[in-house]
Amino acid sequence: MNKIMISDERRKYLKKIKREKWLVLIAQISILIGFLLIWEILANKNIIDSFITSQPSRIFNTFINLGSNDLLKHIWVTTYETIIGFGLGTILGIIIAIILWWSNFLSKVAEPYLVVLNSLPKVALRTNYNNMGRSRYTSNYNNGDFYIFNSYNFRKSKWIYKNR
Repeated sequence: MNKIMISDERRKYLKKIKREKWLVLIAQISILIGFLLIWEILANKNIIDSFITSQPSRIFNTFINLGSNDLLKHIWVTTYETIIGFGLGTILGIIIAIILWWSNFLSKVAEPYLVVLNSLPKVALRTNYNNMGRSRYTSNYNNGDFYIFNSYNFRKSKWIYKNR
């Protein structure tokens, strides 16, 4: 085999870089372990309130219990849905951008609406009535929010007098 010749100085330099990387990693892990140990000891001695700050052992036990109750399945489903949603949103955004780039007329028509949508907080763009498994006939209240314009309110005009 044809070996690449490395000078002794280069070899020493590479060894020094590798040693520094290992020392940094060992220091980082040591700081983490030390922090967790101090936290656990302070919580066990009741110096800090473990009800507010919990304890590393309790967090670990809870994670193990949740892991045995399909936590990984739920994490996978959430990750999958996030990736699919991000992918579909990206593809749809690219398609709309290409259409607006090709059509000068459509880009001029859509510009004021896109400016308004861009200036809105993204939380405000969620759907107005988040059903969350409840019947639409239960009440006009949903998580503390009052929605005047939903289908139940239009079918029953008594909603105007409900809280008077």
